[in-house]
Amino acid sequence: MKIIIVTPEGELYHEEVDSVVVSSHNNGAYGMLKDHLPIVSTIDTGYIKLVQGNLVYYVVIINGIVENHQNQISVIAQDAYIGESQAAAEANLAEIRQARIEDNKKRNIELAKAERELKRQISQTGAGSV
Repeated sequence: MKIIIVTPEGELYHEEVDSVVVSSHNNGAYGMLKDHLPIVSTIDTGYIKLVQGNLVYYVVIINGIVENHQNQISVIAQDAYIGESQAAAEANLAEIRQARIEDNKKRNIELAKAERELKRQISQTGAGSV
């Protein structure tokens, strides 16, 4: 089976796997092997366990869609991070999300400053008054 996992940042994983386990907080867990029936499901918060021979990887998913059709599994996720264990993947995802929150705070502060400066300039020039 082939699995492709993408996020808004781009392609995270694109490999052949032997089996997949999908676990979602709201929908429970299920496994897929080769020639599994077509399926479409959602993952609110959960993970996908990827088994590739003796290797096992976990991809923590936040807000995603999983589709399996003809041994092609496609996952589109708002956020995802891969690790060698579920705990490692969750910890790394938490770090990434915290960094994004900090970046968003900085952008909001810069936007508020720019807005104040624009209002000041409009007031000084009398623009906007009739």
